[in-house]
Amino acid sequence: MKQLFYSRIGESVYKETLSNGLEILVVPRSGFAKKYAFFATRYGGMDTRFHLDGQWLDTPAGIAHYLEHKMFDTEEGNALQELATNGAEPNAFTSNAMTGYYFDSTEHFEENLRILLSFVSIPYFTEESVEKERGIIGQEIRMIEDNPDWQLYTRMMQCLYGENPVRTPIAGTVESISHITAETLYHCHKAFYNPANMVLTVVGDVDPKRVVEIAREILPAEKGGVIRRDYGNEPMEVYEKESSLTMEVSSPQFLVGFKCRPAGEGEEYLRLAAIGDIACDILLGDSSPLYLRLYDEGLINTSFGGSFEMLPGVAYLYAGGDSKESRRVAREIFLEAQRLVREGIDEDFYQRTCRAAFGSNLRGLNSFENVAVSLTEGYFNGYDPFRFPEIFDSITKADIVEFLRENITEERSVFSEILPKEE
Repeated sequence: MKQLFYSRIGESVYKETLSNGLEILVVPRSGFAKKYAFFATRYGGMDTRFHLDGQWLDTPAGIAHYLEHKMFDTEEGNALQELATNGAEPNAFTSNAMTGYYFDSTEHFEENLRILLSFVSIPYFTEESVEKERGIIGQEIRMIEDNPDWQLYTRMMQCLYGENPVRTPIAGTVESISHITAETLYHCHKAFYNPANMVLTVVGDVDPKRVVEIAREILPAEKGGVIRRDYGNEPMEVYEKESSLTMEVSSPQFLVGFKCRPAGEGEEYLRLAAIGDIACDILLGDSSPLYLRLYDEGLINTSFGGSFEMLPGVAYLYAGGDSKESRRVAREIFLEAQRLVREGIDEDFYQRTCRAAFGSNLRGLNSFENVAVSLTEGYFNGYDPFRFPEIFDSITKADIVEFLRENITEERSVFSEILPKEE
């Protein structure tokens, strides 16, 4: 195995690529009782159109999430229950660009790792079990569609993006999942759950060589091909300017979103992520001039916040919360970005924000889950997340100003609101 040591953060990573294409990353944490394993595929809600066996396939929205639910079924029963009985705490999630299965345990780690690798790599479901799951997921979808926060965010994304499947809810709709069959699930598993499209990350007091040996023993030896995906041809223009909906809420809620220029793969991706996070904190953070002024004027409350997000071919910054003057707040965000571009960023505030962002990255190393997910996302997008100190060194105040100048504009903005139903 190859060992990489990162002197600035005091971390080591053992890396091995199996002949079947699987990337294995092990972060040793000597003396810790807890051990964490994360087995992920680069397959999420965005991946509804892909090339398999010489043809393009269009699959229903929500199928990656549906497949995640069904993967715990085994011929012997249910892997989730098997892991829990064995002292592990297992779970899984599906995001726009990834599906991950994981567990943490303090004992029986190798046995639990075998169970994890086995059930994820060997699908087992029938038409009857798929049909039963349809009702369960359909109920989940109906419940989340009644959530104002979900409606607010989803409608913002559908205003920002017209072509990219990121505009589609990860779980799909009740209508879209009605088209999912056992056959389509097997097709998607064949395409995306091949070892060459996956990463196994382990954090804890483990023997890296034993992790590799177990993976070689359990997983198929054949190597899958490169998966071609179609995310559409998304322009930089927003799809729609605004969305408004009435629901049973006590006060108006809003989100303002800005469609940002996406990064390529590699360190450019990691660098833009850091720049976007710092720019978001400087513009919207709870110690920013804008936040303090709007709060003092009673235009926002502690529900207000913002974030910068990135996915393959996608980048956006958004902010919002509760406000009776939400359109004014949205306008003030744009005007503050213009002011920062025109007048510059206060040096002391800039330095404090950068130190806080760097410290947040350092604290993230204390979480086994955060370490595993970060390494996995980095591998899928071609960068090394443990190089964040060097990335921070390369960022200047001019980079932040340029980010705000290019991306926080009226042309790139959309507005989503939820209004209370009238009595």
